[in-house]
Amino acid sequence: MKKTGIWIDKDTAHIVTIENETETVKTINSEVEHFRIHGGYGGRAKGGPQDVVQDSKYLEREKHQLKAYFKEIANEIKNSDELVVFGPAETGEKFRKELQERYADIGKKLKEVKKADSMTDNQVKAWVRNYFN
Repeated sequence: MKKTGIWIDKDTAHIVTIENETETVKTINSEVEHFRIHGGYGGRAKGGPQDVVQDSKYLEREKHQLKAYFKEIANEIKNSDELVVFGPAETGEKFRKELQERYADIGKKLKEVKKADSMTDNQVKAWVRNYFN
């Protein structure tokens, strides 16, 4: 039985797979850019030039980058029998939603999405080991 735990955030996914008492860890780095949106008041003079910020353009690009990131992770975990996702922020929930919508066969194997802080590689391995025991 192949059990997989994924610690995920926007930058990195640490995939811990336990099969026949053997642990393997694979790290996938995302290509998601961190956008620093500039805009607002742009001059010294009162009523000076102002930049119009196109938030939707940045958000749309981020959405496509996340989809590519999630696809890479899904390809890595497609042979797992049981799956748990954990990590900070809402990336885990977004990944769960993506699995249910686009990768239903993998989504059925997902047991839970849990919140967790940043962890070292050893802490991630221990968390997954404890979860499945």
